[in-house]
Amino acid sequence: MASIDIDAPGTYQLLIGNEAIARGALEAGIGFAAAYPGTPSSEIVGSLAPIAKKMGIYAEWSVNEKVAMEAAAGASFAGIRAIACMKQNGINVVSDFLANLVMTGIGKGGLILVSCDDPSAISSTNEQDTRPIAKWLDIPLVEPGDFQEAKDMTKWLFDLAEKTGTICMLRSVTRIAHARGNVKLGELPKKEQKAYFDQIHDLRNVMPTTFIPIPSPLRHAFLHLKLDKALEEFESSPFNRYVGPDEADLLIITSGSCWLYSQDAVKALKLEDKVGILKLGTLWPLPEKLVEKHLNKSQKVLFVEHIDPFVERSVMEMAANLPAASPRPTFYGKRSGHVNAYGELNPDLVIKAIASIMELTYQPRDIEYGKKAEDSAKSYVPERSLTFCAGCPHRATFWAIKNALKLDGRSGFVTGDIGCYSMALGPAGFFQLRTLHCMGAGTGVASGLGRLGQFGFNQPVLAVVGDSTFYHATIPALINGIYNQSDFILVILDNGATAMTGFQPHPGTGTTAMGESAKVVSMEDLCRSLGARVEVCDPFDLTGTTATLLEMMAEGGGAKVAVMRRECELVRGRKEKIPYKVHVDPDKCIGEACGCDRLCTRIFLCPGLIWDKTTGKSKIDEVICTGCGICADICPQGAIIKEAA
Repeated sequence: MASIDIDAPGTYQLLIGNEAIARGALEAGIGFAAAYPGTPSSEIVGSLAPIAKKMGIYAEWSVNEKVAMEAAAGASFAGIRAIACMKQNGINVVSDFLANLVMTGIGKGGLILVSCDDPSAISSTNEQDTRPIAKWLDIPLVEPGDFQEAKDMTKWLFDLAEKTGTICMLRSVTRIAHARGNVKLGELPKKEQKAYFDQIHDLRNVMPTTFIPIPSPLRHAFLHLKLDKALEEFESSPFNRYVGPDEADLLIITSGSCWLYSQDAVKALKLEDKVGILKLGTLWPLPEKLVEKHLNKSQKVLFVEHIDPFVERSVMEMAANLPAASPRPTFYGKRSGHVNAYGELNPDLVIKAIASIMELTYQPRDIEYGKKAEDSAKSYVPERSLTFCAGCPHRATFWAIKNALKLDGRSGFVTGDIGCYSMALGPAGFFQLRTLHCMGAGTGVASGLGRLGQFGFNQPVLAVVGDSTFYHATIPALINGIYNQSDFILVILDNGATAMTGFQPHPGTGTTAMGESAKVVSMEDLCRSLGARVEVCDPFDLTGTTATLLEMMAEGGGAKVAVMRRECELVRGRKEKIPYKVHVDPDKCIGEACGCDRLCTRIFLCPGLIWDKTTGKSKIDEVICTGCGICADICPQGAIIKEAA
């Protein structure tokens, strides 16, 4: 990661968007940062935590997003500027607290919520757009259009939060969060911060109950007044800008990274003197006076934004309430079908929309060249399927689960949620996962399935969950299952890290975000304290793990827990040498005559195993193999040999 703490105002640094947001928070003088890791947001606190002690701030990986938001709010109540960061799914987790927080207002310290949305669901279960939540809860909302704005907006937003007395929200997207650009640095504050919770004067601002003199309806009215203050700032914000002619054949209204795509599209079509672009950085409340002024520029308006028609709807609502003599342009966008209401946008899609509206013909590249490029890609780019890393303990766990369910013979199945193990929906986990929703949902679903015995349900149910997700959202569902005597097995895939998002620590690792030692919250002790039977297995012991799962399924009688404990191979590999040297004995390997037609390379699918077409045998890719030796245990011919390294 870049050195975001460098004290060199006026110089430029090449930062990803998340680092720019973190730098903006530093320049704003934050004292507190909290988050739950989730791609594409993880690098914000990930870049603040290593420098927290040096900069005199506090940073933590919270147990979930709701707790992160509540902890940051606590700092704000005591006068410390605070930031809470999460991906779009986390906004759902935090919404209960958020709906109350907007009614009470924040403390003297500014409070910012950052949501990094994921158009096209590149690393998520969905591509939810969080902007309507800001509108729903009356939260001032901004969105940076480039990397410089990511920094500058964050810093500016803290001032706005304190000026209005309400939490403010910054929405980013994957292509801002993870792409890089030059960012001009500002000054880092030198002021020492002092936390103090004023129990006399601040109490009425942090309790949305009727026991405090201000009744709830009046609090709602005050919230609208705070939005009015924000609107005043938004109307003259430097983060809204227009480029193009005074009178345009087409006006594009855009926001976020689509601002960059729109500029590229107009330039590619050579329409700079005919198409104007109004880029909005302040999205809610909508700066209506500014928008109305620019609606006069053209009779055609195209909205370019990611996912939902948020700006499009807001502008059309505003236009419907304008006086009869006001401009009535034709609106194009998601409603008209010119822009997708799903997936990521890019310059080519914007070009296509502009060309359609303006009745232009545009050929992005020579057809013959395009065909050659596609043919070359097929010839030289190897096919790569989504799979677990070489040596990943999850592959062994799902192999054991698959065999145990088959041996049980009652058509048992697995429920799950988001994490590395989500790949068990496909061949990586032998197609074992049957449900995939949000974090912890697999356990909640299993607790319902496990109560269907009175309806003749006799299928074993295994709920798989990662170790970080166990602490995040699984414990209440497990308690529910134990209390209601639901029959299922919770399988905790404990690989000792929040592996999917960058190996961040969690309560089971014994280390905090700032590198300090912490007391481990033992998942097995916690589960036993709830009254569940708990077994701890090594997934690399395939025979023992399979037998344990089979026996637990046969036992029935309520919720049980199986902890599959084996360190993530990428973490282990940094500290230790490989345990085994693995090779294939070509005399024993029977190739395509083996098992289900090459059991090791077609079914087990470890990337460290490859198929040699010239010899018709399997072999080990020594560059990728991590020496776990599990493939030797699954080879029915004993052709894969493991020897102590």
